Amino acid sequence: MEPFERLGGAGADRWPLHLVSNQPTARLHSQYDHGEVSQATKVAGREPVRIHPDTAAARGIRSGDVVRVFNDRGACLAGAVLDDAVMPEVVQLSTGSWYDPDESGVCRAGNPNVCTRDIGTSQLAQGPSAHTCLVDIERLEGAAPRVQSYDLPEFADRADL
Repeated sequence: MEPFERLGGAGADRWPLHLVSNQPTARLHSQYDHGEVSQATKVAGREPVRIHPDTAAARGIRSGDVVRVFNDRGACLAGAVLDDAVMPEVVQLSTGSWYDPDESGVCRAGNPNVCTRDIGTSQLAQGPSAHTCLVDIERLEGAAPRVQSYDLPEFADRADL
């Protein structure tokens, strides 16, 4: 079957990068994203996105920068890691960071699910087709917003109930 989105296919003229959103190595899916092992892999408090140095240079991105990964479906912020093991025109951003939308829906923590297609692979299987899509990426200008997904919830004072 022809991939829904791919470089060289429909939409690649508008969205020039292929996003691969694999399973993370520092946690199981999203479990313990708040934990010490997962947090040790974060860049600027966000999920790392691996970018080929040539792809990054063309966009003025340096390692450690906060970047915006986006397409028509949505956007997320991630921490740039330059890696020549990633092919040019491909970016890799693991799944599983806790969804942390700002007031406009941009995920501050780096969850790539906001960019991927939310549709099953077929009527029979209904497996996720989420691990690949086309995007663009740009360096975030200005101060990056604080990730809030790990904040403890506010509780009502029992005396006020």
